[in-house]
Amino acid sequence: MPTDNLTSASPESLGFFPDRIARITAALQDEIDRKRLPGAVALIARHGKIALFESLGWQDPAAQTPMATDSVFRIYSMTKPITSVATMMLYEQGRLLLTDPVAKFIPEFAKQQVQVAETGGGGGTVGGDTLRPASRPSTIHDLLRHTAGLTYEFLGNGPVQRQYAQARLGIRDRANAEYVPALAAMPLINDPGAVWEYSRATDVLGRIVEVVSGQALGAYFQEHIFSPLGMRHTGFSVAPALQRKLAEPFAKDPDGGLQMKVFDVKQPAAFESAGGGLASTTMDYARFMQFMLNRGELDGVRLLGPRTVDFMTTDHLGDIPVNSGGSSGLLIPGYGFGLGFAVRKSVGVAPVPGSAGMYYWGGLAGTTFFIDPALNLCATLMIQAPNQREYYRHLFRDMVYAAVAD
Repeated sequence: MPTDNLTSASPESLGFFPDRIARITAALQDEIDRKRLPGAVALIARHGKIALFESLGWQDPAAQTPMATDSVFRIYSMTKPITSVATMMLYEQGRLLLTDPVAKFIPEFAKQQVQVAETGGGGGTVGGDTLRPASRPSTIHDLLRHTAGLTYEFLGNGPVQRQYAQARLGIRDRANAEYVPALAAMPLINDPGAVWEYSRATDVLGRIVEVVSGQALGAYFQEHIFSPLGMRHTGFSVAPALQRKLAEPFAKDPDGGLQMKVFDVKQPAAFESAGGGLASTTMDYARFMQFMLNRGELDGVRLLGPRTVDFMTTDHLGDIPVNSGGSSGLLIPGYGFGLGFAVRKSVGVAPVPGSAGMYYWGGLAGTTFFIDPALNLCATLMIQAPNQREYYRHLFRDMVYAAVAD
């Protein structure tokens, strides 16, 4: 059985400068003292042992509940890598191919159409824009690397994003079996394989996992990933006994903007969003990170083959252009995208440090993680600060790399 926790060791023994590790918590505490950050849990591990695992500030700033190392966070899109692992487990079992069209498992994705600017040509119209047939069917590979022609309603105000909003795709009141066909009815923003566009593609993957496995997504995750890896407090809702551990953001944006409302995880989820629905603890996610860093194994439990993990964590975009990246932080310069992770292509170019081959992702409420195989290092920062998330992601990564001694 998996152990409860990864083993701790002194920062010096793991190749860190102790004073620079201390700077990380000092910097986070300063942000808390200035009331820009409610609270945080930071964890840094190297060579399979923990150099830093500390909670700071408030778990619930309104109730003045102190943050704890076992506080529970809405991890939003840090759900996506877990869904990618579930998909690749089925791939390793021969139950799907990456070249399989999405419509093989979800027929509503057959004969999709792309929305383009009105040109006066033939075809149907929606909102004044022309629809034309997609150049080819989208595949599971496209879903994993966000090249399926889907999008998110909050990434712009174009015709497709407006239709997503009108279809209430951001509302979590439908089960996956109802939600995904509604998404399939929307026109594509690009041809499959043409552009990297961050999207609801992972939600479609979650439905494919359900169709192939015959289980609800949460049940599949629990049986095949969470239980084997010892992720005891991760799920699509937070059990009543754990709700007192739930971390909350400020009621008002500390910088004066419009505060993003986080979703409710206290009730069972109708929509088990494979792209952004999980809640988890820092230690649970650390176990997932270490499993990935170990190339598919943790505490004697192997869920993926080493070569599959290598395949997932290399760039799958090549020359495919990137949309919704750049300064937004979704896919910053110097990075490609693998099967569920942004992947660093070289030491330079990016405005934050990292080794070639490191990979990362984050969540809309502020959580972030990165894994650096070259340094045998992984780290996560768990916060609930939606509007300030990009600042803290960069701050944390800058300071972790500055603390590495060798």
